[in-house]
Amino acid sequence: MKSLFTKTLMFSLIGAVGALFMTLESGMAQARADRITVERRLIEDRKAVFATVESADTLHARARIGGTVGSLIVDDGDAVEQGQVIAVVGDPKLMLQLQSADARINSLRAELSQSRSDLNRAEQLFRQGVVAQARLDQARTAVQVLERNLNALQAERQVTVQQSDEGQVLAPTSGRVLDVLVINGSVIMPGEPIALIASDTYLLRMEVPERHARFIKVGDMVQVGERGLTQEQTGEMRQGEVVKVYPLLRNGRVVADVKVDGLGDYFVGERAVVYISTGTREAVVLPPEFLTTRFGVTYATLENGRQVVVQTGTHVEGAVEILSGLRTGDVVVPAGQGATQ
Repeated sequence: MKSLFTKTLMFSLIGAVGALFMTLESGMAQARADRITVERRLIEDRKAVFATVESADTLHARARIGGTVGSLIVDDGDAVEQGQVIAVVGDPKLMLQLQSADARINSLRAELSQSRSDLNRAEQLFRQGVVAQARLDQARTAVQVLERNLNALQAERQVTVQQSDEGQVLAPTSGRVLDVLVINGSVIMPGEPIALIASDTYLLRMEVPERHARFIKVGDMVQVGERGLTQEQTGEMRQGEVVKVYPLLRNGRVVADVKVDGLGDYFVGERAVVYISTGTREAVVLPPEFLTTRFGVTYATLENGRQVVVQTGTHVEGAVEILSGLRTGDVVVPAGQGATQ
């Protein structure tokens, strides 16, 4: 009985030790998986250039008639829709022309009414044999002439009304008002611009040095940094696509347009940092969790627990480039781990 109990106890101890060993082995395997051996690999060499937010189309809202600006409805920065009235131009001469046309129309209507009465009287007298056919034809001709003159004058009045309606200055496209070029009371000529409007479609226009021009082509993907002019990017960068490369060099630079989603809240003319690919090179990179920063100094932790100061470069595909401080073959662990911890 005692022998059976001893054997059972021994088997239990062996099982517990085996489970502990398996746990330790699993932990060691996990620890080994959390280690990175430093080695150099090919990465894209990126060049930081400045780009300016531009509108794809910038149009002038122009006056269709000459006159005085009587009502200016928009101001700088306002959002407008295509066809929206942004100003009204008034011409006092048009109102006088309308008043003159109305007076002439009323006069012709009175003459026409009298001519129709004369025609009715001539028809009655002709049936009675009192007047000749020539008198009847003359009365009919007079009515027809007055009717046609009245129609012509009403058409002229409609033209004047249309000209008056053209005093409304309409937005040529949907977008944002960049600049209002007149004030209330300004006297303008037909075709003179009233406001400058940028369409809703924004893009980044960048200038690339001539030595990097061969790397730029339509369809290339670029990285757009955070809003602002700093080159120290800490957040996630957005992707943009090169949609146009201009064939003319300007001051030794190639101009290219980049399409990026979400530029609608940027100011037209605001600058941003764009990173373009200029080839590949070998470099050492580490994930951000393997680095720690204290008082502006960045450290990497080696497998033996020793921390070394490293100099970091740009962010590359979820990792950080290490410019100096590590050598090929070094084993690095995440921040907070190591033999001394």
